Amino acid sequence: MPQKSHSISEFLLQAPWWVSVVTAAVVYIVMGLIIPSIETNNQFLNIVLNAVAVPAPFFSIVFLLLAPLAFLNTRRKVELLDQQTNLNSIRQLHWRNFEELVAEAYRRLGYQVTEGGFGPDGGIDLELRKNGNISLVQCKQWKAQKVGVNVVREMYGVLAASNANQINIICSGKFTQEAYSFAAGKPIFLIGGNELSALIRDVQSPVAIPEEKQAFCPRCGSNLIERVAKRGVNAGKTFLGCASFPKCRYTE
Repeated sequence: MPQKSHSISEFLLQAPWWVSVVTAAVVYIVMGLIIPSIETNNQFLNIVLNAVAVPAPFFSIVFLLLAPLAFLNTRRKVELLDQQTNLNSIRQLHWRNFEELVAEAYRRLGYQVTEGGFGPDGGIDLELRKNGNISLVQCKQWKAQKVGVNVVREMYGVLAASNANQINIICSGKFTQEAYSFAAGKPIFLIGGNELSALIRDVQSPVAIPEEKQAFCPRCGSNLIERVAKRGVNAGKTFLGCASFPKCRYTE
């Protein structure tokens, strides 16, 4: 299973900013109000319960201060994904940013994502949850070396020892034919660099046109927004498309 964050602060920094706010409120209510209100026949225990309220404001403030940091961390990951232009830009990322990129892509696909391991190699990097299913993700940002069958076998063993339904092995390069042969017929999905690049393009936010250059669809009157072609001879090139797509399919 994925390695969990080593502290609650690391967890809160990875979570949405409002989780820190809720945590701060809960800590203050529980430590500052509920626990001190408990009365017992033991005088020493009453002193201890009342003492719990003393650090409650401090802990609440600490958790509250994590909220803006979590917000900035979330924005950084959003921008990280939207700034990718092609497979080459993905390959230039640091291994940690590569994992964050994959995590953000799956979030946009509707998965609940837990970021796990923090090492450049080995172990499971992400845990995905959606519709009651659990998927494990291993990221391999190998620029030159192909991901071989030994890695796939190792990850299959990790999957067998977990309660997950499948495992996705994602790389910025390619897999060997032996790796594909071993994965065939198993709940193992190998996602190479080209497939990853296509996934990133699919989930990237449309680029808004500046107001002074804004154009409108001549068919329905909606705004035209800049999009990136995902397939065909113009794959990777930008074009103007109607914001009402797929209801309106006008392009320029």
